[in-house]
Amino acid sequence: MSSTDCKFRVLVTPRSFGADDPELREELIAATAEVIWRQGGDLGPAELREEVAEADGWIAGVERIDREVIESATRLRVIARYGVGVESVDLRAAAERGIVVTNTPGANSGAVAELVIGMIFALARRIAYADAAVRDGRWPRLPGAAVEGRTVGLLGFGAIGREVGRRARGLGCRVIAFDPAPGAAAAAAAAGVELLERDEVVATSDFLSLHLPVTRSTEGMVDADFLARMKRGSFLINAARGELVDEGALAEMLRADHLAGAALDCLAVEPPALGFELGRLDQVVLTPHIGAHTDAAARAMGRAAVDNCLAVLRGDPAPNPVTLPAEVSR
Repeated sequence: MSSTDCKFRVLVTPRSFGADDPELREELIAATAEVIWRQGGDLGPAELREEVAEADGWIAGVERIDREVIESATRLRVIARYGVGVESVDLRAAAERGIVVTNTPGANSGAVAELVIGMIFALARRIAYADAAVRDGRWPRLPGAAVEGRTVGLLGFGAIGREVGRRARGLGCRVIAFDPAPGAAAAAAAAGVELLERDEVVATSDFLSLHLPVTRSTEGMVDADFLARMKRGSFLINAARGELVDEGALAEMLRADHLAGAALDCLAVEPPALGFELGRLDQVVLTPHIGAHTDAAARAMGRAAVDNCLAVLRGDPAPNPVTLPAEVSR
């Protein structure tokens, strides 16, 4: 379909969209009348409202797409999230305006799972601390924890949790998980993963990894009580969403040596303030929300986002529509 056949205008805001896939960018240009490239990652609410005002489709990153932004989009028909999470989108406001919201499930699962496995080793062998020590002229003898034979616990056994579980089992770990979703039990049994109650997973795991969305029931769930129930000397990994964790409570548990360490790819505030509390602790490994940022994942997310966006604009069903959750639709 050429631009003369299709008069749609599409806004593109994710930083990495098409970075390693020029053909995808060319396909999007050929299929639309105009592509508005705003990939600097610096768009505030007022700028978003201005840019989306004349757009028919939006391939969106992690921007906060609130009701005011949506109501300023008089022509918008689809918000195609470049990624899985949609908690930054006001789904109710989009539904009221008849705007289809889509995401890219499974596109970045392997990438995030690989980072989680890397974090397990970074925590077990204190790799970041050791690197910094050598660069600082020191040569410490650091004790490490073996990974093989340890228990890896997964809170959430969706696409990413399953990929982490598969890799952890390959390392000789026992893998346990909690997920009340329909189908989780069958998936766990097929993968050789034990599905247990949440408190048992929390109390038993040597490495506890979070793979949950942010909802009313999960926001701030990793609080002081939750952390106190974790196995003494265990490690926490969060490559899901920063809003799941009470960072002050986590810092307290780390300083008290109840937990041996934590690895976080996401924080409540991104980027954090210089000198923030968790950043001052040697037993914490921090990365700047890079879980999905591999070349393969970016290509897969880009492909799915374009397919979703163009399908809706052409009047076809979206391959990956997001259903309005019950807690939002009420």
